[in-house]
Amino acid sequence: MGKLAIDQLRERVRGAVVAPDDAAYQEARAVNNAMIDRRPAVVVRCANAGDVVAAVDFARENALDLAVRGGGHSVPGFGTCDDGVVADLSGMRGVRVDAARRTARAEGGATWGDLNAATYAYGLATTGGIISTTGIGGLTLGGGNFGAVTSFEYRLSPVKDIYGGPMLFELDDAATVLRSFADYIADAPEQLGGFPAFQLAPPLPFIPADRHGDPFALIVGCWAGPVDEGEKALQAFHDFAPVVAEHVGPMPYPALNSAFDALVPPGLQHYWKANFVTELSDSAIEAHLVHGPKLPAVNSTVHIYPINGACHRVGPQDTAFAYRDASFATVIAGMWPDPADNEANIAWVRDYYEATAPHSEEGGYINFMAEDDQSRIRANYKGNYDRLAEVKRTYDPDNLFHLNQNIQPAA
Repeated sequence: MGKLAIDQLRERVRGAVVAPDDAAYQEARAVNNAMIDRRPAVVVRCANAGDVVAAVDFARENALDLAVRGGGHSVPGFGTCDDGVVADLSGMRGVRVDAARRTARAEGGATWGDLNAATYAYGLATTGGIISTTGIGGLTLGGGNFGAVTSFEYRLSPVKDIYGGPMLFELDDAATVLRSFADYIADAPEQLGGFPAFQLAPPLPFIPADRHGDPFALIVGCWAGPVDEGEKALQAFHDFAPVVAEHVGPMPYPALNSAFDALVPPGLQHYWKANFVTELSDSAIEAHLVHGPKLPAVNSTVHIYPINGACHRVGPQDTAFAYRDASFATVIAGMWPDPADNEANIAWVRDYYEATAPHSEEGGYINFMAEDDQSRIRANYKGNYDRLAEVKRTYDPDNLFHLNQNIQPAA
């Protein structure tokens, strides 16, 4: 791309336009997953919606690839590209709360930390991620096939402080913990959330020092009802098996949603797989018991998120999300610091996924998937895929927005 074209782009936007010969280029092209090393022709650090429009138009006018970046956490690296345009929304992070209407309006580059901090001041909240640096855009959309969203409006609920935190169990009790959790959560009060996991113990003060680095089964619990009822509400989790260590108690809701931040700093290597599960069967649990304890690094984890409550009261064709009958969404999140370990650790993720896939649904959660999961996209949307392809043909017939888990425009 010539200097003249870049200079003309600079005249169209308020934010910074960063080209390969600029001092800020190395920082501007970086994304959270250090496994991704791409060199865009230009990065537009958007200051407002007009800048986003200009970046999209510039890519279309010059027949260039377009990547849209919010928080930069896309595991496949969809927030960047080679020789194309990056519309970087990460500078657009404003959040405005309407306490009377119980809504929040957040710009497209805001993170969950930004949103939680703004809503907590009003004693309000919405469901979100457990890593506060994750962008709201990627997690909310689960795709990005139809355009670049410059602002979101969220309905809020009256939640301020919660009762919860992590509980660690010995691996010998993992099967009991998983079976008991699956049985209990199906009919638990909807104020109770949480998920089981496998995790190497990080060096935290509530975990005995001689157990740091050991693999454990884990439950992260969250009671969003009255805080003084929290201990009783989480007692069922404690009854599953003896708890080795825990950090459970009253805390601000944003504190729980940032509790894992230290384990996921920018610059790790990432490779993930995912699937939906209708039933956490004995066979599925056996597969988890074989592979879960082999976590390759303290940053790696396996979370088995329950899907229930309000989600099951929406029809499978009412939104793009088709797996309304699923009970769990599993993510095998391979994360580690040293690229020399890539081959072995990617193999761990793939082996784990292949062992659990026969006991799972064909599709999985879009945001938990790797770049090599493009062949699963139709399965991820099940009966909704053809309708989405028609929408794609209407709004993006040339597939400009193709750097994603891509829905092809209908023919």
